[in-house]
Amino acid sequence: MFEKLKHRSLRKKIEQNLITRDVSEINSELKTLGFLVDEATFQDFEKLYEFSDYFNLQPKDVTVFSFLEVKRKLPSLRHNQLHNKDFDWKGHLHNQNAKEFIDKRFDVLVGYYTTKNDFLDSMVSASNANFKVGFAGADPRLFDLLIDLDLKNIEAFKTELKKYLTVLNKLK
Repeated sequence: MFEKLKHRSLRKKIEQNLITRDVSEINSELKTLGFLVDEATFQDFEKLYEFSDYFNLQPKDVTVFSFLEVKRKLPSLRHNQLHNKDFDWKGHLHNQNAKEFIDKRFDVLVGYYTTKNDFLDSMVSASNANFKVGFAGADPRLFDLLIDLDLKNIEAFKTELKKYLTVLNKLK
């Protein structure tokens, strides 16, 4: 019962965030890049950190934050990880690292997941990112650009993203 309340509250928060989104900086140049990843479908985070070289960014300017539905019993060294237990039944987030990720003003935020996921959708909608990129299959209201590729084909995604960001004058 609490899970249903949690999901309903998250969907309400998503709707509120969509209404209040600030799009004034949507055309800013790419200087910082963030990734929100569903660990159930993608775990090779090193490949995402390689985007810094590909887009001529500093490694510190690329941030990866992951979501795992159920927390593993084994301890993890990942600080940038979110679980469904980090949200209460009202949909409020209780993870300080996740709050800092949301508050960071990324020039481009990539939602690296293809399915509807209330937890990740809530993070994307609450994010202060200027431009949001997602994959086909995710909620299209949350993203400014949707790319229809397989998550596993990271090289194709790199080239597609670079192509679109160049056309949109986000890369110089």
